[in-house]
Amino acid sequence: MNKPPANARNLAHYWMPFTANRQFKATPRMLTAARGMFYDSDDGRSILDGTAGLWCVNAGHGRPEIAHAVENQLNTLGYAPCFQMGHPAAFDFAEQLAGIAPGGPDAGLDRIFFTNSGSEAVDTALKIALAYQRAIGQGTRTRLIGRERGYHGVGFGGISVGGLVNNRRVFPSLPGTDHLRHTHWLERNAFTRGLPRYGAELADDLTRLVALHGAETIAAVIIEPVAASTGVLLPPHGYLERLRAICDEHGILLIFDEVVTGFGRLGSPFAVDYFGVKPDIVTTAKGLTNGMIPMGAVFASRQIHEAIVVGPETEIEFYHGYTYSGHPAACAAGLATLSIYKEEGLLTRVTQLADLWQNTLHEFQSRPGVIDVRTIGLMAGIELDPWQKPGQRAYDVLVECFKRGLLVRVTGDTIALSPPLIAEPSHIERMASILGEVLDTHQ
Repeated sequence: MNKPPANARNLAHYWMPFTANRQFKATPRMLTAARGMFYDSDDGRSILDGTAGLWCVNAGHGRPEIAHAVENQLNTLGYAPCFQMGHPAAFDFAEQLAGIAPGGPDAGLDRIFFTNSGSEAVDTALKIALAYQRAIGQGTRTRLIGRERGYHGVGFGGISVGGLVNNRRVFPSLPGTDHLRHTHWLERNAFTRGLPRYGAELADDLTRLVALHGAETIAAVIIEPVAASTGVLLPPHGYLERLRAICDEHGILLIFDEVVTGFGRLGSPFAVDYFGVKPDIVTTAKGLTNGMIPMGAVFASRQIHEAIVVGPETEIEFYHGYTYSGHPAACAAGLATLSIYKEEGLLTRVTQLADLWQNTLHEFQSRPGVIDVRTIGLMAGIELDPWQKPGQRAYDVLVECFKRGLLVRVTGDTIALSPPLIAEPSHIERMASILGEVLDTHQ
């Protein structure tokens, strides 16, 4: 093996996540600094962030308010356990989150359990669902239903209810899981502006699974209101309402995974607010702290919380948690992030950009090899015809966009865009210009 030049960074030791390690290390793309809408690369170029990092930097990069809050917290209390102990920041942050909880006060989704990531939030939500069913005397309800092409993180619970094949095929799944069909109906819904017209009846898959397994065996259904990591798949008109009704009919809990859609991505605080459909549990992460400190949070209904938190007051009610649940620095970052969202109106700002975003990106319909464009809020999926080798064309587009100063994300044959919520029209136009030039050269 050739040694790297003396002035080169040694890349051998870091095993990178969700990366073709050998391919990357042969021609690395390094980000060294960030401010506002832009990254700096190690070769001195400015890279427009078209992905908000990984769907998470909603308020833009380098926010000093968050950095200072974390610094002050670390200088005051760097760590405190939350097992049988507490610290003020965790309770303050939970109270602030309850004030903007999905669905508003009437929804009652204001009991909050802190985790360290979206993956942990999903596993926590699944365990809450199982604990609730047992608490109300429905202990036979142990089956968990996900959806094809769903992404719910990389814990064993998340990959079991998730429906991305490459995430599942190597690892064993938990027993007692099943999946609804996905809602990607390209033949009927391609290039639809807004929610797809066709596919609400796909929610009836849950009725089929109830008939197959028995309602008395099913604890919960978990879906992303907008399936992000699989290529920005929007729910068809009436789909979420229909799924909610079937869950109610059969005593099944409904979990919304809002790790991506939470905190303003759709132009409302949560997808719950955007669609007007109330689940029983909501998972969040990413925008929770603007991506600056790892953290996740689960919003559970009061009904669920009160059913579980019973029995003798001296006994632990829910045997679950993490060493870093409600970490002081993460809570400080979260509190500062919520202040920015409020002061700058970022939880609803996307409503000012959504039409421009949709109209600009739907112009790609005329580009050779583009077979669908899907937009909602400040999210977009531009699906490419893979032609000969699935995924290769989209990856080549990612590499060329980076060379030209734009960071995009690739998921299969789809280019995904989700810029920070502070984006201006000029940023949207620049993203479209660069991406258009690249697509023209990769026909």
